[in-house]
Parts: sequence; structure tokens; C-alpha cells
Amino acid sequence: MRTPEECKTMAELRVEIDALDRRLIDLLAQRVRYIDRAAELKLVEGLPANIPSRVEDVVAQVRQTAARAGFDAGLAEKMWRAMIAWSIAREEEKLGSGSPQA
Repeated sequence: MRTPEECKTMAELRVEIDALDRRLIDLLAQRVRYIDRAAELKLVEGLPANIPSRVEDVVAQVRQTAARAGFDAGLAEKMWRAMIAWSIAREEEKLGSGSPQA
């Protein structure tokens, strides 16, 4: 993996961006597996898919992590809120009618 500064051409830069995209997708797929497991555990533990306090904790952590990494915290929050909403919908689908209300 080259640093951005080591890339001398757009072709080299694109190779690195494509490699990062593949790694990001792999990590997101792994996150989905954890979300699926969370749905199973929530069903057993009688928890709802949407736990607003947890959502806000996750968003706060993401904003802090983004800021420390030099990434736009507002953009990170928007991305994570969209991902969290998708995850909650996925959990609700898996929980079905067995999902308790928050």
C-alpha cells in the first residue's frame, strides 16, 4: 500500500483507492455479521432493535474517532446515521413480531 504522496500518477492513485474500497467493503460486511448476531441476541435478551441511547453513544464515538483521524466529523455522523438506520431496519426484519418496543 502506497501513501497518497507516493502515488505519482492518477493510475497509481486509483489502484490505491480501489484497494481501500475493497477493504472498506470487507469491513462493512463484517459489521453486518455483527448486526445479524446482535438481532439474535436481542431476541433472546428481550431487547428492541432500536435503542436510542446506544445509537447516540455510537454516533458520539464515531464523531470523536473521525475528529482524531482528521476526517470530517459531520460527514462521519451522516454516514453512520444512515448505516445505523439500515442496521436497525435489518434487525427489525430479523426480529419480526418478536421485537419488543423501546
